[in-house]
Amino acid sequence: MVMNVEKLKINFKTLEEFKKFKEYGIQELSMIEDLEANMIDNDIDSPFYGIYFGDKLVARMSLYQIGAKFDRYFYPPQNYLELWKLEVLPDYQGKGYGKKLVEFAKGFGLPIKTNPRVQSRSFWEHMEFKNVEYDMERDRGENPLVWYPEGVEAQQHNE
Repeated sequence: MVMNVEKLKINFKTLEEFKKFKEYGIQELSMIEDLEANMIDNDIDSPFYGIYFGDKLVARMSLYQIGAKFDRYFYPPQNYLELWKLEVLPDYQGKGYGKKLVEFAKGFGLPIKTNPRVQSRSFWEHMEFKNVEYDMERDRGENPLVWYPEGVEAQQHNE
């Protein structure tokens, strides 16, 4: 079966699809408000990517590029991706959709940071994500995992 990752358009159809996912939250609701206020067309730059099975969105994630000046995770400091809301609908889990999305994100060649949900840690470890040394000021209660492309390592934090 062919699985293609697509950049999702920010429109009412996509937002309707998002309502089928558990992690439907504030970001999507604020997008609906923006859409209703401005009637933005499909050309807006979307941070969302997904995989369709037929015409049904079955897996999705958000990818945000963070500038090097804000990098507190990777050495040398550089632009990196923050991966959020990776989710696969229950009937489609265990079929490679999540893996395909993560591989797509790795294809940009940038380091990646994510904050996994409690039950998903083993998935991320299988995808070669590593724990970071916890830094209270930087991580603020999150337990991020990171993926290092070749030639990138963890920043050292001096207390």
